[in-house]
Amino acid sequence: MWRAYSVSALGTWLALDAFPMIAVLALHVSAAEVALIAVAGGAAAALLALPLGPWVEFRPKRRLMIRADLVRCGVLATVPAAYLAGSLTYVQLLVVAVVVAVSDIVFTGASGAHLKALVPPERLGDANGSFESASWMATAIGPPSGGALIGLFGPVVTVVLNALSFLGSALAIRRIEAPEPAPPARRAGTSRRAEIAEGWRVIAASGELRRLFAVTVLGNSLIMAVAPLMTYRMLHDLGFSTLEYGLSIGVPCLGGFVGGRLSRPLVARFGLRRVLVAAGIGRLPGLLGLAFVGPGLPGLLTVMVSQLDLIVGSAIFSPAFATRRLQLAGERTTARVITAWKIASQVGIASCTLLGGMLASGATARTAIVVAGAAALGTAAFLPWRAPETGASETVAETAAAPATGKASGGVAAR
Repeated sequence: MWRAYSVSALGTWLALDAFPMIAVLALHVSAAEVALIAVAGGAAAALLALPLGPWVEFRPKRRLMIRADLVRCGVLATVPAAYLAGSLTYVQLLVVAVVVAVSDIVFTGASGAHLKALVPPERLGDANGSFESASWMATAIGPPSGGALIGLFGPVVTVVLNALSFLGSALAIRRIEAPEPAPPARRAGTSRRAEIAEGWRVIAASGELRRLFAVTVLGNSLIMAVAPLMTYRMLHDLGFSTLEYGLSIGVPCLGGFVGGRLSRPLVARFGLRRVLVAAGIGRLPGLLGLAFVGPGLPGLLTVMVSQLDLIVGSAIFSPAFATRRLQLAGERTTARVITAWKIASQVGIASCTLLGGMLASGATARTAIVVAGAAALGTAAFLPWRAPETGASETVAETAAAPATGKASGGVAAR
């Protein structure tokens, strides 16, 4: 499972912002049209994925993960084929983005539930930390390498590599030998509508899940909304090369690898609540820093410092959050909770990206980044400033501090 994630993560980060880059460099679209790629993919995928929670919950997870990988591989392969034939269009990019986003939701829900079947409860923190570290290592290597490859071979080369990475992920998942537990059975007399709504009800019924939901969906949506704006601003307004753009993202991601490694011992030492608050606040000033990027070397250094702050805080925050969500999601509802979370994230990212694109078109990309950064600071209000009355948050600290016993296992912690 860890190998499958690592190869697909590397492919994904090699192709970071590949569609916006293709739209800017090959199709010469506007800033609003660049933002629309993310908006259309996320919003349409969220609508299509609403009934998918029960469908994922009650089926073998490994088979769904393989099929999602194969679909992503196949649909991505159509982009370089059309580009080489001279028939690539903006509409095709939008359709591919939607199909990939729906497959992402299926894979995310299935992988999060399957992780709980592969990893003992006391090792979930370790698994999420390993996942986070692999993610940031792929992020450090991928963007600068992808930028260099695009500069040498054109804008679609990283899409080819990303498609191949999903094929590699499917092959790795197929090689897992551990028996897969049977999926939970449907309860007699439960309506389809009730099954779809169950994940949302679990989130709404838990005060701790509601706070985590608000801070992650809103905060991450604002952070992700800045990505296409920075792509447009750095490549179009400030004249950075694709290699410089990749370096500005990849180099700071080495800090993410360190943050992923630090998350578990920090939770063990200081407790989950303190770590979530400190890391959740500490990552936000970096988003505002991106508004002050200028041309040349000083601008490149400003991007790197701002990204470093944002990435290290996120890398510490994410494993603790992902582990706690898995613990609170329920044995029969894990896939539906994660699917509901992913759908809300898609809608949030699409909405914030659309608003950012509209603001960038009416004013400037820099103005839109300032507004997103200021709004992200407001999400700190949803962090767990006070300990829950039940003492539930201490559970994660106790889990993280538990001796590392049993077989070491990797996995995909869907976030």
